[in-house]
Amino acid sequence: QVQLVESGGGLVQPGGSLRLSCAASGLTLEYYANAIAWFRQAPGKEREGLSCTSSSDGRIYYADSVKGRFTASRDNAKHTTYLQMNSLKPEDTAVYYCAAARICVAYGGSWYPGQDFGSWGYGTQVTVSA
Repeated sequence: QVQLVESGGGLVQPGGSLRLSCAASGLTLEYYANAIAWFRQAPGKEREGLSCTSSSDGRIYYADSVKGRFTASRDNAKHTTYLQMNSLKPEDTAVYYCAAARICVAYGGSWYPGQDFGSWGYGTQVTVSA
């Protein structure tokens, strides 16, 4: 239904910035890709949800670990979702993935990253090192 391709990863020094992109394609994107989320996974660690953006209502959810440093945004005309990452730290080193779903599932005003996503990209590597 939906194909996702991440780009923008690379090597950056601590304190630097990167802007990741997630391009979506396919049929019925406004329905099956209404919600776009960003995840990351570092070696030896569990997959971590970072943000979820909802096109239908404009809501954006962030994980506490990145709130204030990472900013998610969407260009619906281009079917592209972005993740602006500032003040990067070595612990931000991971493979970053985007995923698509119908909605951002939230309980008590907080996003539930364990929700089902219908589509996943293959990831882009982000390495923060001097």
